[in-house]
Amino acid sequence: MSRSRTTLAAVGATLALALAPAAHAATLKCPPDSAKVGNVCVDKYEASVWQIPPSNTALLKKVQAGKATLALLTAGGATQLSPAAPCSPGYPANFPSTGNWTAVLGSSPPSPGVYAVSIPGVHPSACITWFQANQACLLSGKRLLTNSEWQGAAAGTPDPGTDNGTTDCNVSTAGDAVNMGSRSNCKSNWGVFDMVGNVAEWVADWSDQANHACTDWTTQTGLPGSDFSCFGGNGVGGSSQVPGALLRGGDWIDGATAGVFAVDAFLNPTNSSQGFGFRCAR
Repeated sequence: MSRSRTTLAAVGATLALALAPAAHAATLKCPPDSAKVGNVCVDKYEASVWQIPPSNTALLKKVQAGKATLALLTAGGATQLSPAAPCSPGYPANFPSTGNWTAVLGSSPPSPGVYAVSIPGVHPSACITWFQANQACLLSGKRLLTNSEWQGAAAGTPDPGTDNGTTDCNVSTAGDAVNMGSRSNCKSNWGVFDMVGNVAEWVADWSDQANHACTDWTTQTGLPGSDFSCFGGNGVGGSSQVPGALLRGGDWIDGATAGVFAVDAFLNPTNSSQGFGFRCAR
């Protein structure tokens, strides 16, 4: 091949690589449980975690294809784990807080029998560590959103607006999480529900240190709302070398400090709370 042809081929390959993300975004078709956000399929609902017998392969295929429904899960003998407050029933012993799960005997492929599902009409699962949330997404053929993806998917969600107890985002500062999708106004421009309030959501990113020095950073920078940031600073109790896993959006306890710009790195990935949940993407 001549040098000119070689050069043209190289240019063509470079252009193909440059255009690939845009082409992928244009052709991407998301399953029913998710919304298309750029070139990512983001779950419409916060995750509910279910224990499903690995022998029920038909139901597992529905879960991993994003086509599971509450009716299918119930009929298939699935049990929801740790719905926010009272977080019972908890996660099984073979799915510990470290995320280092043990397979159910005879499961093929190996699985702990625990899966993350995006469906409306149930409380989000909570009291889950970052490690467990990460694994629950992976077992369902998904992954945790990056911080950047979460921010993009939240666009247009009221920040936080009021809480009239029926349609607004659940930021009442008292009570509990509500059924996902039940607050019709708490929806992003992309069609993703409950990204503000309800439960705070683990994302994939970590910071270099956990921190409790929270501040209303939006007012200081001219952004709307009074969203809090617990990020950077001197760390928790002098433990400045402990990593902090990011939580986004705030939970129902946070009131006006919840919002699309709320970001926390105040706890390490082993922590859990009835106010912490997560969301998956693919």
